[in-house]
Amino acid sequence: MPRRHIRVTGAPEAPLRAALTALRAELAIPERYPPEALAEAERVSTTPALPALDATDIPLFTIDPPTSTDLDQAMHLSRRGTGYRVRYAIADVAAFVVPGGPLDAETHRRVTTLYFPDGKIPLHPEVLSEAAASLLPNATRPATLWTIDLDADGRTLAVDVRRALVRSRAKLDYAAVQRQIDDKTAEEPLALLKEIGELRERLEVERGGISLNVPEQEISERDHTYELSYRAPLPADGWNAQLSLLTGMAAADLMLTAGTGILRTLPAAPDGAVGRLRRTALALHIDWPHHVSYAQLIRSLDPHDPRHAAFLQECTTLLRGAGYTVFRDGVLPAITTHAAVAAPYAHCTAPLRRLADRYASEICLAAMSGDPPPDWVLAALDPLPHEMTDGTRRAGTVERECVDIVEAALLAGRVGEVFEGCVVDVEERQPTAGTVQLESPAVIGRIEGEHLPLGERLRVRLTQADPGTAKVRFAPA
Repeated sequence: MPRRHIRVTGAPEAPLRAALTALRAELAIPERYPPEALAEAERVSTTPALPALDATDIPLFTIDPPTSTDLDQAMHLSRRGTGYRVRYAIADVAAFVVPGGPLDAETHRRVTTLYFPDGKIPLHPEVLSEAAASLLPNATRPATLWTIDLDADGRTLAVDVRRALVRSRAKLDYAAVQRQIDDKTAEEPLALLKEIGELRERLEVERGGISLNVPEQEISERDHTYELSYRAPLPADGWNAQLSLLTGMAAADLMLTAGTGILRTLPAAPDGAVGRLRRTALALHIDWPHHVSYAQLIRSLDPHDPRHAAFLQECTTLLRGAGYTVFRDGVLPAITTHAAVAAPYAHCTAPLRRLADRYASEICLAAMSGDPPPDWVLAALDPLPHEMTDGTRRAGTVERECVDIVEAALLAGRVGEVFEGCVVDVEERQPTAGTVQLESPAVIGRIEGEHLPLGERLRVRLTQADPGTAKVRFAPA
């Protein structure tokens, strides 16, 4: 089943809590930090390595979900002649973590922050990730500060990156940002998010890049019961993502020029996969003329249309196979691009939540200054792709299993009921099995039965829902 995002607010009930506790035990999730790692985090939280450059005069702001406190990025946008200047500050985790120390070792064991419905298992202790290293508003923090100048079309003209002290002025959330931009009350630094974001989206289409607009599932607790709904990404989500992509592409270019780095790569989809998507489009009655590119088609789809939602779910199959690729000493790898980005790209904008980003930032800082990367970075490079692959796989497992558990908890006691839904996936090798997306509640689960009509509405009966088994199952009614 394609990977899905899920967000939960409120306190979980006992059966769900027990199932999530069992899942953490089954996956051997490291919930507590070793005492020595925690002690180091407490110590360095008050004594980070501070940079000489003071950039606290730049009125940065962050855009994150309302409850987030592990804030990796802050930005400031301005006009520069006929073009633009993007300042993008990224939390400087290396200012706190001592290479080779117990905290460093623990981050290599965890690799990524893991998100569960009842809480998260952070990559770094909360004293760093949600306090001393987080780019919280009205707090001075060490950061890696990117300055990227763009022309009038949004193309990159110049890039600079250096360590600096920064100070965010405001913590914004996506809904509030969208409202301010829509009603034209946003001041210029924020109003430019739309202007620059749309320019970068046009360039993405031009180079053949893909951004899939797949809705999230959102679960909220009310009066000791659960409500579940679909949340389609706002335009502001996409504009914000474009600035992260811009920075990641700039980082990749710096590393490729320097001859040493770690890229996020994805091979191009084989011809057979694209051919299968064309057959799926035909089956779903989606017009895909041969002169229209895959990227253009994706941007024309409405995820609220059941046929389009089914096709978008199928499109996620082209994004499988992403990995991390290390290169050094000027010997470039066979694949340097990420097929969905349609350009070289590196993960560097989320070091509080993802291990590889700390190393990418250090390599970029060294490349900008003309120095070789630090020895501790070079020593960690070769095993890093394997660590990131294992960590990313574990994060994917957590996400899938949590979704299954929460859905089963929501539907427990309703076995036998009939729901309205849409078949959004049919397995090619087993056409009697697939995926159904319910209209209400917002559940996406496995369905088994003869003649599953891809992309069409269907009444389905719930045949299984048990948080203990972590699965929901449906059959045509």
